[in-house]
Amino acid sequence: MPKQSIYKVISNKKLADRTYEMILSGDVSEFRAAGQFVNVKLDGYYLRRPISVCDVNENSFTMIYKVVGAGTEKMAEMSGGEELDILTGLGNGYDLSVSGDKPLLIGGGAGVPPMYYLARKLIEQGKEVSVILGFNTKDEVFYKDEFEKIGAKVAVTTADGSEGIKGFVTDAINSGYSYFYTCGPEPMLKAVYSATDTSGQFSFEERMGCGFGACMGCSCKTKYGNKRICKDGPVLVKEEIIW
Repeated sequence: MPKQSIYKVISNKKLADRTYEMILSGDVSEFRAAGQFVNVKLDGYYLRRPISVCDVNENSFTMIYKVVGAGTEKMAEMSGGEELDILTGLGNGYDLSVSGDKPLLIGGGAGVPPMYYLARKLIEQGKEVSVILGFNTKDEVFYKDEFEKIGAKVAVTTADGSEGIKGFVTDAINSGYSYFYTCGPEPMLKAVYSATDTSGQFSFEERMGCGFGACMGCSCKTKYGNKRICKDGPVLVKEEIIW
């Protein structure tokens, strides 16, 4: 079951166009795996906001979010010392045991943040990690330096060619990787599915009601039956996905 806790904002800063990084202090005991997410309660709004976990440390965690509506606009205005009611321990996360020696991580836009914690955990295991980060334009690029600082080999793609490789994440995929992990919008995930030649794990973005499997609002069909993205996912393996 998810755990409800109060977290204190340590910092909240703008990283790129409409993209913010928030670091919060509090109980991190339920953060078990890279790829999990949290569900944030905002005063005045009925539904919580699901946001992926970017990084976890001893007494704090980081989440990166994009301002897309009134709720996230309110989050962007928060400052150090304010508090948030957050559900943690949500989602299944990535399985690192099958990565092989040279895993490839592919993140697009809002799918970039969970790739950071995943990369850090894989590098701690001695793996040679390559990362592809996809954005629309240079103004949206974030965390390239942070990935490089922890030892990942990074390629950036932008749709308009204003930074890195012109095109999409699939234009930067080369051979030689042992396994892949990816997170991003569904059109990107479909393209990655077709462009890769190994097994891999996909983290899906989905609108959610409860965030822990009770409402069935994020149910999807797989080759092994219906699954709830919030509880049975958000990570699904390549072989079970039905587009």
